[in-house]
Amino acid sequence: MRIIVALDIMGGKCVRLSKGDFSTKKVYSSDPLEVARQVEDHGIEYIHLVDLDGARNKRITNLGILEKIATETSLKIDFGGGIRSSHDLQNAFNSGAIQVTCGSISVTDRPLVLEWLREWGEDKIILGADSANRNITTEGWTENSGSDIIDFITWYRERGFKYAICTDIDKDGMLQGPSTDLYREILGIPGLNLIASGGISSVGDLETLSAIGCEGAIVGKALYEGILDLKDIARLC
Repeated sequence: MRIIVALDIMGGKCVRLSKGDFSTKKVYSSDPLEVARQVEDHGIEYIHLVDLDGARNKRITNLGILEKIATETSLKIDFGGGIRSSHDLQNAFNSGAIQVTCGSISVTDRPLVLEWLREWGEDKIILGADSANRNITTEGWTENSGSDIIDFITWYRERGFKYAICTDIDKDGMLQGPSTDLYREILGIPGLNLIASGGISSVGDLETLSAIGCEGAIVGKALYEGILDLKDIARLC
């Protein structure tokens, strides 16, 4: 299982939220590049870079940070937040992302997202399937789409999507363990590579997610709060 470190960017700084609530923002570093370098120095390969400003404003805002990290490290970057057009997608790849996560746009414009999948391929486009009470959310987790998470992911998997990131918003930033039962259910969708996100707070959580079959797991707040450290992650990697 891949272990992926989350870098959430707001106002050019590395922050974390609780349950996706922007009012709970906590700044952990004013230099995302330095955080990325620390990740790289520990032999960790993957980061999940989220443009929270972009997600809220419906347009990519922190593309420069993506480009800087991609240029000055060898990290493999999945980028998300504010992707609304083919131009946005092209800019993200041109700036160094190896994968792009399509969140809100996968709800509001399914034909366009399927067009991107055909153009870029199943290894480049990740389905963002974040949910609250099993309903897919959009616009930086502020709106409930009314789509059931299993139905939503199944629809996209049947049309060729290989990867999905799933965050249970009620778990995100709470350090109370991941939504293992929900992930087991999602993993019943044949051929899906599931990346788990939210609530991970221990090595045991990561081992459990690996055991049930997750392809990847995103670690964020537990690292920034010192509950896990990069040495723990490096050993698992």
